[in-house]
Amino acid sequence: MAGGGGSDKEEDWPEPPVANVSLVDAPVLFFVATHKAFRADLASIRRVAAEASESGSCGQELVVDLRRRLEFLKLVYNYHSAAEDEVIFLAIDTLIKNVVPAYTLEHKSIEENFSSIFHHLDLLTKKDEKAPQMFQELLFSIGTIQSMICHHMQKEEEQVFPMLMEKFTSEEQSQLVWQYMCSVPFMLLEDFFPWTAHHLSSHEKLDLEHCIRLIMPKEMLLQEVVISWIQSKERCFDADNIYGRGYQLLNGLSSLEDIHVVCPLEVHCEQEQQVKKEVHTKGIYLWHAAIRRDFDQIIEELYQIRSSSCFSSLSSTLSQIKFMADVVIFYSNHLRKVLYPLPNLLSKNSPFSCQPLIEECHIKGLQRLLFQEYEDSGKQSFVEILYEDLKSLTRKLNKNLMFLETEVFPSIYEICTKEMQMWLLYASLRMMPLGLLRCMMAWFSAQLNENQSECILKGLKLGCRSINYSFTSLLYEWVRIGCSGKTSVERFRKNLEEVFNGRSIYLADRYMPNVRFSDQKRKPNSEIRAKESVVMPSSSVFITTEEHGISYPSGMHLHVYFSQMYERMPHLQRSKSESDHTTVLNLESRPMDIIYYFHRALIKDMEYLVKLSADLAMNVGFLAEFEKRFRLLNIIYQIHSDSEDEIAFPALESKGVFQNISHSYCIDHKLESKHFKIISIILNELSELHNKESGQETKRKHYQLCLELHDACLSMHKVLSDHIYREEVDIFPLFRGYFSTEEEEKIVGHMLGRTKAEVLQEMISWLMAYLAPDEQHAVISLWLKVARFTKFDEWLQEWWEGMTRYKISTPAEGSRPSPLLAADPLEVVASYLLKDGNIAQTLEPDTRTQKEFALDLDELKHSASCNTDTDQDQDRYQPQDLSQHWNEIDKKRSNEVNERCIDGGEQHEEECQKFSHKDHPLGMNQEQLEATIRRVSRDSSLDGKKKSCIIQNLLTSRWIMTQKMFHQEIPMANHIGEIPGQSPSYQDPLESTFGCEHYKRNCKLLFPCCNKLYTCIRCHDDLNDHSADRRTITNMMCMQCLVIQPIDPTCSNETCSGFSMGTYYCKICKLFDNDRQIYHCPYCNLCRVGKGLGIDYFHCMTCNACMSRSLFVHACREKCLEDNCPICHEYIFTSNSPVKSLPCGHLMHSACFQDYTCSHYICPICSKTLGDMQVYFSMLDALLAEEKIPEEYSGQLQTILCNDCEKKGTARFHWLYHKCPYCGSYNTRLL
Repeated sequence: MAGGGGSDKEEDWPEPPVANVSLVDAPVLFFVATHKAFRADLASIRRVAAEASESGSCGQELVVDLRRRLEFLKLVYNYHSAAEDEVIFLAIDTLIKNVVPAYTLEHKSIEENFSSIFHHLDLLTKKDEKAPQMFQELLFSIGTIQSMICHHMQKEEEQVFPMLMEKFTSEEQSQLVWQYMCSVPFMLLEDFFPWTAHHLSSHEKLDLEHCIRLIMPKEMLLQEVVISWIQSKERCFDADNIYGRGYQLLNGLSSLEDIHVVCPLEVHCEQEQQVKKEVHTKGIYLWHAAIRRDFDQIIEELYQIRSSSCFSSLSSTLSQIKFMADVVIFYSNHLRKVLYPLPNLLSKNSPFSCQPLIEECHIKGLQRLLFQEYEDSGKQSFVEILYEDLKSLTRKLNKNLMFLETEVFPSIYEICTKEMQMWLLYASLRMMPLGLLRCMMAWFSAQLNENQSECILKGLKLGCRSINYSFTSLLYEWVRIGCSGKTSVERFRKNLEEVFNGRSIYLADRYMPNVRFSDQKRKPNSEIRAKESVVMPSSSVFITTEEHGISYPSGMHLHVYFSQMYERMPHLQRSKSESDHTTVLNLESRPMDIIYYFHRALIKDMEYLVKLSADLAMNVGFLAEFEKRFRLLNIIYQIHSDSEDEIAFPALESKGVFQNISHSYCIDHKLESKHFKIISIILNELSELHNKESGQETKRKHYQLCLELHDACLSMHKVLSDHIYREEVDIFPLFRGYFSTEEEEKIVGHMLGRTKAEVLQEMISWLMAYLAPDEQHAVISLWLKVARFTKFDEWLQEWWEGMTRYKISTPAEGSRPSPLLAADPLEVVASYLLKDGNIAQTLEPDTRTQKEFALDLDELKHSASCNTDTDQDQDRYQPQDLSQHWNEIDKKRSNEVNERCIDGGEQHEEECQKFSHKDHPLGMNQEQLEATIRRVSRDSSLDGKKKSCIIQNLLTSRWIMTQKMFHQEIPMANHIGEIPGQSPSYQDPLESTFGCEHYKRNCKLLFPCCNKLYTCIRCHDDLNDHSADRRTITNMMCMQCLVIQPIDPTCSNETCSGFSMGTYYCKICKLFDNDRQIYHCPYCNLCRVGKGLGIDYFHCMTCNACMSRSLFVHACREKCLEDNCPICHEYIFTSNSPVKSLPCGHLMHSACFQDYTCSHYICPICSKTLGDMQVYFSMLDALLAEEKIPEEYSGQLQTILCNDCEKKGTARFHWLYHKCPYCGSYNTRLL
């Protein structure tokens, strides 16, 4: 098959829940039957185009045939979409809110994409040397719209139609389908049913016939007509004739060729010049007279209502106005598309211009007036305005009708044959929607007297040989019923009033400005929400009365025929790059804005993949780059989709008014994976082909696969871009309107806290590559703000050199720490002791000056710090090989350490001697330290906070001093001689497994702080009085060859042949392990045991803790892990022991919890109860009930405070137990 032609794998859509359900059981599945026809016809059109492209036979005949088929498909799909928008979706929205807006946006997107196809067809009609290339572009466009329509229909079959089957009875479903049929032009129905039946099996056709009888039980004649269309064999045997001619007339006449195509008669005949004026044209003049008479009657009624101020008949009058407006609109459409162009196309005389029967401005004004709401007090002014507008409209209408009768019709008589005139008359009726035609014939026949009705019936009975007999027989029956007296003018108007009053069930607010479905309850931000066009529908939004009696069409036909006058939806802007999203991004920055930037990068990456796929046909060298970028995009988009489905969308739906709003987008995510799967299959085939020997057949197959790949990329780009657009219009603006900044931070934090560090590294580089410098800064600032309680900034600094240019936004003044708390502890102590000679009173005289001591302190701080060089001139970050990036960082750090060790040995010794215990100002004994603390406590010049800070720093100064001294690198002198620990260590007594008691690994680490080898950092810290800084560790020793070398996952010694140091290796933590599943958390900036973020753990940004996914809902407390266990006082954040989360939000070790709860049941920090103590409290109740209180205490009450509910209350006197009167807890204390 030719490139872009697709394959069987593209049609492998999952079976929807509505499959194999009979139409008799669920009549609404009539629409699903049409889905089958759409899918089959699209596949057929694409197959024909692909075969022509492959064979090179892209002639004009093929282009004309494709245009004919696609025009018919577009018109039918427009009515199908309008039926769903105006009938199906409105019905759903009355029961289930928030479902339909996404589907309506999809309809508009598909409608716009048809224009791309016809643009290519227009180019192909012009002879051009680039015709084969343009035909290939046409094939790609057909493939794209096929993907979009199939994707959309699959979603509807999974969500919308099961919902309809559940919420509506079979009779109600039948009514919805009947509404759709009544809204489609009779002429199109004649073509639509045979076309649908052509793509159905014999069993499905029979099911459709039974469904038709169920839908219209009282319209027996119409039943037979429709069933005859379904059973029509003359069209079904010839696939080229299933499209008919009606749709071409609906599109209008633009050339003589169009006339000969749509009209089966001889149009012009010289021999009939003398008899043309004898044509029976009385019917059209009677119709004009009825229109004039009805409008005059309506104006008279409005005058009477205005004069009498009696509004009891206003509803009936308004219903009649709406009906007459529809009649005039569709008559005007026929004139504009058929009658007015005809004289100019056929006449040899100079063309004459024709005014439209009714001006667009009058239609818009009338519709706006008819569908506006008014209070009882405003009825008088409303009637006055309506009266004046209708008088003006009627004057112009009468003028134009007169022009028709005196100018246009005579011209038609002179040009056209008798049969042609009759055909034009019937065509004007066949172009009307079925429901409007039915009502119009009832109204018209009720206006006729006996002679007029006999004349009309006689003409209908004679019929017209160019018009199907079934149509004229229907008209005859409808007119006969109207003329028989069963439908009088009064009865017709009464039924009409019932129709328009009843339709408010669905459409009370549908046509008000800026209201779309249930959006009035959502109240979106007006600055963000997509601006809605003010829809001015036809009055004919219909509801059937009296069990399929008079049926009236909906306003959908206006949207199909008069799309310029009545827009359903604003034009879509395809992506953020097109719209620039100035509306959102000009507003105050919010955490959810990260999603918009992420969407921009996704769209740009897909655009780049489309470009690569196009270049791949000419240069196979792009295959590796395409595969790499596609795999990354697949991973990133899957993570993004899962985050939306599991976090963002549920959070939005937790707001009661937004239930069901995201289901459509979740289905999108599931179906979009199919596009990635198709591309993966094609890539695998290309890779296999690439490994084969080059030959002519191989080249041809490679070219075809490249075209298929490009076609698949175009479809994926279109589907995903539209999906992203709909999310940004329909979903994400709601977060700004209904969520606080703190709530948004929590949602975004949960979304970001599910991604592995390895993926996050590639994701950040990928994201930065597609953003401008100011956008990069905005994204990183928002990200750092969301993760401000974590170690995320430290993790970025570990591997990303561009991190130095980004800083977290300045916190609020109230949250800033005091300068004293933020200062270095040694500086705080030294500045206080050196002030006013305080140090002389507590220490031996110091031989150095205060200035020298300060310089020493600054030098100590400088030598203890570790700075990473950055490239300040880099503006854009391109995706790169992270392993190569890590090797460069490690090599740089290793060189820095070696240089300092070689060049700074003497200086290091001097510093160590300089800060010896004997002569350093802080080298005081325990007595001197206590004396200093007492002096600080008695110092009246210090407030309480300063005293506490200085005392705390005094107590910790010794430990801080020791740490800084030991972190000065000791010269390693190129490792000359044996380094302590340069021998293997084993995990087991049999010495068969390398490692230590903590880890199973095949290497040791060289620690610069003491120039010794230890198996792991924990071994080092356990055996020394100082802690290791993992960032300074750059070398390791392989336990197999004992060679010291730069850290790497494998041994670099040739004799070891790539011996692995561990199945897990973390460059940041310098961690190797051969035994457990370990992952590095970018927010803890530590390695933890587990499968990884997004698999079995997630990171809570507020708690700054990795938690099991089962604890997604928990009590958050800022940095709760960055605290000591209240029992053993070990630092929990870096502890290796399991941690227990208490109901109050505090933490302790699980082992400590087990021991502690043997004798206590309250939290040692906040005194909250640790669990359900109802059994224990019941035992206390029983104990106190039996216990007797001495008489002198029996009447006394004691004031208590409950630790659980935090309420004050009173309890009966007791020396130990006091029960809370509010929650019943005994966890109380006396006040």
